[in-house]
Amino acid sequence: MNQQTSDDPKRRILKDVFGFDDFRPGQAAAMDALLAGRPVLTVMPTGAGKSLCYQVPALVLGGLTIVVSPLVALMQDQVAALRLAGVAADTINSSIDRDENIAAWRRVTTGQTRLIYLAPERLMTERMLEALARTDIRLIAVDEAHCISQWGPAFRPEYEQLSRLRELFPKVPIIALTATADEATRRDIAARLFAGKVETLVLGFDRPNIKLSVAARNDGKAQLLDFVRRHAGRCGIVYCLSRKKTEETAAFLERSGVRALAYHAGMTKEARDANQNRFMTDAGVVMVATIAFGMGIDKPDVGYVFHTDLPGNLEAYYQEIGRAGRDGRTAEAHMLFGSGDIRMRRMFIDDEEASDDHKRRAHGRLGTLIGYCEAAGCRRQILLQYFGESAEPCGNCDNCLDSAPLTDGTREAQAVLAAVLQSGERFGAGHVIDILRGAGTQKIKERGHDTLDCFGSGAARKKEDWTSLIRQMVAAGFLAPDDHGGLSITERGEDLRRGTSLFHFRQAAPRAKARADAAALSDGGDPDLLAALKVVRLRLARERRVPAYVIFSDRTLIDMAALRPHDLDSFAQVNGVGAAKLKDFGKVFLTAIAEHAGG
Repeated sequence: MNQQTSDDPKRRILKDVFGFDDFRPGQAAAMDALLAGRPVLTVMPTGAGKSLCYQVPALVLGGLTIVVSPLVALMQDQVAALRLAGVAADTINSSIDRDENIAAWRRVTTGQTRLIYLAPERLMTERMLEALARTDIRLIAVDEAHCISQWGPAFRPEYEQLSRLRELFPKVPIIALTATADEATRRDIAARLFAGKVETLVLGFDRPNIKLSVAARNDGKAQLLDFVRRHAGRCGIVYCLSRKKTEETAAFLERSGVRALAYHAGMTKEARDANQNRFMTDAGVVMVATIAFGMGIDKPDVGYVFHTDLPGNLEAYYQEIGRAGRDGRTAEAHMLFGSGDIRMRRMFIDDEEASDDHKRRAHGRLGTLIGYCEAAGCRRQILLQYFGESAEPCGNCDNCLDSAPLTDGTREAQAVLAAVLQSGERFGAGHVIDILRGAGTQKIKERGHDTLDCFGSGAARKKEDWTSLIRQMVAAGFLAPDDHGGLSITERGEDLRRGTSLFHFRQAAPRAKARADAAALSDGGDPDLLAALKVVRLRLARERRVPAYVIFSDRTLIDMAALRPHDLDSFAQVNGVGAAKLKDFGKVFLTAIAEHAGG
């Protein structure tokens, strides 16, 4: 052990307990702030190692750390992973029987437990808060903290109540963690959870190895199958909006010769765990899932994420595509969308039992995502600008790679602006298009819009052409939709209307197929050995009834296959092997490596 590690308790724990030689970017800064007693809001991309930001300080500080987490499955996986690393961790939740919960609480009160994982609904009961006040709490971590801002009070009201924690435990440092928070969401979290007084650490949002692409849905199943076949041999995640569609899509892929599994909250835990373990272990498996799948999944070799439906907003989209390409290899995020998606998403928002302000913000976020879908310019620029970062055109999105030239649409855009202005700047795109095309609808007749100067001025263009053009005008900032889709002219739009600026757009046309990767990169080491190690991992996971990645991540197995350790000392040098896992699993994996070498 070097002098730097022995003198720094957090480095010592990082190596001895978790088996890592060094911190990833941002981790040490977050830990140092907490150890100094300062509150922290940490925004890190998916896969950047957020959990260690509080797990290591929890062990340095001693006492009890409370971890607030939104999903039971995620809590249980985190606890299982910590226990395998030799850390005393527990969770108390509704999926565990009463005796187990009582035993877990007894370990908390006797000081045996270092980290206790709780859902906000259980934590924020008066009984639990009073009981915890009698324990030695040293740290509080709020995971997936964007939920504080983005989930309506009717859905998870206890998330808003977490603001009481700083008053109830004024001397306890709090860390909030998320992978997806734009500037407005960060301000909201800071105001609600920390009363504005917090140290904010934001790592870069760019994932340049992920190609971004969006296409209009015409034959969704055919488009999906074509995409999956172009990525044959690689693991992928296909996100669907509903449980029913998840089941149907997985069955369709299976019938088409693709190894596909389903995952959604309506399945039994045993079925979900079995499918998750297969996805983590087997090569080339496609997981078709609702958003119930993904949080806490540490699988670095996911080659693509495919959205069959429009996500809820850009934050959700960013978090979901962030599950691809975490090993640094080329990956792709492809989304299909159509007008039905937009109507469905708006209906979800309107039907939610939430405040008007929450709905207004949700509609605004959805509008931003639609603008991203319709954009003619670099998608990565739009995505990063949303999170407050600037970027040059990326050269790795469909718009950058598409050689189709942009068309001067200034005249058409000015016709749109005239229709918006003359009809009062309060109608949505559908009505504006009806005015332009001279449609004799009841709505137009009742409002006298068939007498406007612009009525029928765009009859020569198809409705689909006008729809695409208007969406691109919104994405480019010439028009702004209100909470219900009504269009108004922006300052930039006024310049265009007066003729002092131009508008270029991309003509609606079928996208060229992306080229398949020329050759798959090696996972490192002997692929047959790696496959054998995955079999051992799956057996151990089944014996302990935990997901496979809890035993060892793919990164660790890849390192193991490359280093081929021959004894416990060399096995301890494998990335991700701490003292407890060295003791529990070292001989098992060393035997597998030796048997493979003896062949």
